[in-house]
Parts: sequence; C-alpha cells; structure tokens
Amino acid sequence: MTSQQSATSAVSSGLRVLGLSLAFGTGLLIAVQSRINGALGTRLQNGIVAALISFGTGLVLLAIILLARRSIRARLTEVRRAVADRRLVWWQLLGGVSGAFLVTAQGVAVTTIGVATFTVAVVGGQLLSSLWVDRIGLGPAGRAMITRGRALGAAIALVAVVIASADGLGGGPRTYVLALLPAIAGFGLAWQQAVNGRVGVVGGPIVAASINFGVGTVALILAAGISLVVRGLPSALPTDPWLYLGGVIGVLFIATAAVVVRWVGVLLLGLTAIAGQLIGAVLVELIIPTGAGLSVIDVVGCALTLVGVAVAALARH
Repeated sequence: MTSQQSATSAVSSGLRVLGLSLAFGTGLLIAVQSRINGALGTRLQNGIVAALISFGTGLVLLAIILLARRSIRARLTEVRRAVADRRLVWWQLLGGVSGAFLVTAQGVAVTTIGVATFTVAVVGGQLLSSLWVDRIGLGPAGRAMITRGRALGAAIALVAVVIASADGLGGGPRTYVLALLPAIAGFGLAWQQAVNGRVGVVGGPIVAASINFGVGTVALILAAGISLVVRGLPSALPTDPWLYLGGVIGVLFIATAAVVVRWVGVLLLGLTAIAGQLIGAVLVELIIPTGAGLSVIDVVGCALTLVGVAVAALARH
C-alpha cells in the first residue's frame, strides 16, 4: 500500500465527496477569474499589471484576515519554525510564483484566444503535471502509483478538453504562441497545489494562501516594474468593480485547494477542478462571450471530461 493510499484510507467518504464538490466549484470560479483578469488586462493593455492588481487585491484581503485573527498569525509562526527545523523546505513556499504566472497568462491571452481555449491549454499542462506530482509524492498525501484507471481518467479528460475547443486553436501561429503561456502555467498549477498543500498541513489554508499571494505579489512587482519601464503607465484604471474580483477568487481557490488536496490527492483534485473549469468556460462564453461561440463539440467535451473524472475517482487502488 502506498503512503497516499494509507493517508486517504483514513478519509471518510463524506469528506471525499465534499472535497470533490469543492474542487469542482473552484474550477468554475477559475473560469470566471480567467474572464475577469483577461478583461482587466485588455483594459489596461498590460497583462502583467493586471496580474499584479489581481494578486495585490487578494493579498490585501488576506492581510486583513491575518490582522484580525491572532490564531492564524500563530500558525504563520509555526510555518517559520517548520522551515527552520526542515519539516518544510524553502522552495515549498514558492507556489505563488506559479500562481502569478497563471494570472499573468490570463491577462495576456484570454481575450484573444477565448476562455475555452485558454482552459484547454491550462488543463493539458495540469493533467500531465498532476500525474508526475502524485507519482513522486510532492503533495501532502504522499506518493501514489499511477494505476491504469487513473491514467485512463487523465487521458479521457485530456482528449475531452481538446475536443471541447477544437475550433479554438485554429487562429494561426500567434494563437499557438498565446496558448503556450497557459499550457506552461497549467503545468505549474499541480506543483503549486502540492506545495501549498504541504504548507497548509502546517499552517492551515489561510496561511498557505497568504504565503502564496505574498510570494506571487513580490514576483509580479518585479515583473510589472520592468514592464512599466518598457511600456509606460496605463492611461487610466477601469472603474468597473467586477474587474477587481480576480484576487478574491484566487484566495478562495488557493485556500480551498490547500485543504482538499489532503482528502483526494493532487491528481483527483486536478481532474475534478478541470471538469469545473471546462463547464465554467462554456458558461462564461455563453454569459459574457469573448468572441468564441458555443458549439455542440463544446458540450460533448464537457460530458467526456466528466467521464474522465469519474473513471479517475473510482480508480482508488
């Protein structure tokens, strides 16, 4: 029996169902976040600055929570102790760098390639990375053998997301270049969830999210500084309040993932969130379209993705 199987065997079926439901919900929210940050990046004509605003908003929200709760601040101190005595290693605190890259990719690419195509690229990278992350045991649940069922579930979901946006990658070389950004970000997403889960075991989900947003904000300040020197300041900040909700969604996603990854593992967390992302991408294109229409292929892809998630969820051994 693997260490992950030992860990998850102690998790009740009720917690597994709750974890899968939360993972699905966060996937829906990530599709909404992609649309929001993409629109903000277009308004500012600078995806890096849009990412900084999104991360900065999330960091402010988390700072307020930290200031209000002494018990959470105490757990932040516990994370420092864990690094000092090597229960955590320093690079496990750097998950925010991957998150910063993902949000930057949203700001740069979404309005050009669409939410559905963006989701395809993120999911492709995330699926491959999730298998690897679980296999080597980066997450708090430990190592997991890649069984035929789990591999089949990942393969079905990967095929499904390609089918769902089959028309989205037909825009020529520039579209493929833009799609590469979220693909790289997706590959880092599973690693981010794993290391944030490790931090969450020691400090709890709010502390894990705070460290994630703090690290990501520092990285984005450096990147945005270079971008502003080269490209200059945006002409004006948008006044639409909804454009500034990306950071709030990011806080919910990171905090939830840090908890759920302990119950279901990195791969299953990723697969279930992927189903939410794809369905959310279709809903977003219906409600707030970016220019890409909804087709029967999109609906077929959603259904096939859910099949892939179900196969992986049932493959527990």
